[in-house]
Amino acid sequence: MSALTVIWEQRQLFLDGLLNTIALVGICAAFSLPLGALGAVLLLEAGENVSRICRAAVDLMRCVPFLLLAYVIYYGLPGIGLRFSAWGAGIVTLVAYNTAYLVEIFRSAIVALPKDHAEAARAFGFRPWQIYRRILFPQVLATSAPIIGNQLVVMVKDSALLMIITVQELSFVANFINTNYFTPFAPFAVAMALYWGLCLVIEVGVARLGRPRWMRHG
Repeated sequence: MSALTVIWEQRQLFLDGLLNTIALVGICAAFSLPLGALGAVLLLEAGENVSRICRAAVDLMRCVPFLLLAYVIYYGLPGIGLRFSAWGAGIVTLVAYNTAYLVEIFRSAIVALPKDHAEAARAFGFRPWQIYRRILFPQVLATSAPIIGNQLVVMVKDSALLMIITVQELSFVANFINTNYFTPFAPFAVAMALYWGLCLVIEVGVARLGRPRWMRHG
């Protein structure tokens, strides 16, 4: 049986793996982006104790290898009575890991903004949450769109590592077909092409997110 015949016959597996990868990344982004924004605000505005706890959590997640974190959450936590399914462990790992990086992205972008924008809003009687929602975060999303896009691409690549805890995403499917049909090139090449296409879609979306800024400022 040729490699192309194997790929065609297993197309449903590839489709399921691709949908699982999209779902993992979509759910991770839906949680990580608002949590990253909240973490940045806490780092900048909260009291010393809360800010110190947030800083410690962010540093911990950024310093632990992704694979090790996935192992601990899926295989280690049941030892203390906290058990996740493979899917649940994958989502928790992706969200915890990527939120830490997004906190730093949002925090650095907020700090880089001109201070007079927030001061002017404060002078007009804006509350702190209104300043972030209406003044600062719209600018942060526009100016940091390429960096946020890079982090979304990292999410896509991180999701491939979840095959080690048996999450049946795209890399898992490619490896499964290789193991059963002994055709290493074709399934991995197809998986690479699908990852590439997924990342291109993200890049187009991020470019549209940053477009209003360029339309306003040239």
